[in-house]
Amino acid sequence: MATNRETLERQMREAADAGKFELAARYRDELRALIAADEATDSGELHRQQPGAMGLGTSRQAVTPPPGWVPPKRPDPMTTGRARPRRKT
Repeated sequence: MATNRETLERQMREAADAGKFELAARYRDELRALIAADEATDSGELHRQQPGAMGLGTSRQAVTPPPGWVPPKRPDPMTTGRARPRRKT
C-alpha cells in the first residue's frame, strides 16, 4: 500500500477513471486516514509510550493488586450450577 499523498490521489483518480469505484473508495479512505494521522501528529495529540509503563504487547496498564488482597476461593465443581432439591410439603 502506498503512503504518499500524491501517489494515493493519483491511484484514486486512475481507479475512478477506469470504473473501479470500490478500489477508488478504498484509496480515498486511506488518503483520509493518512491526512488525519498527519494532523494528529502535528497537533501533538499522539504521545509515545514510555518503555515498561505498559504491559507487554498491550495498550493496557499492568495491574497490580492492592496490598493484602487475597484471590477469592474457587467454587466447588461438584455443587456449582446444580439446582437445590425442593422440599415436598
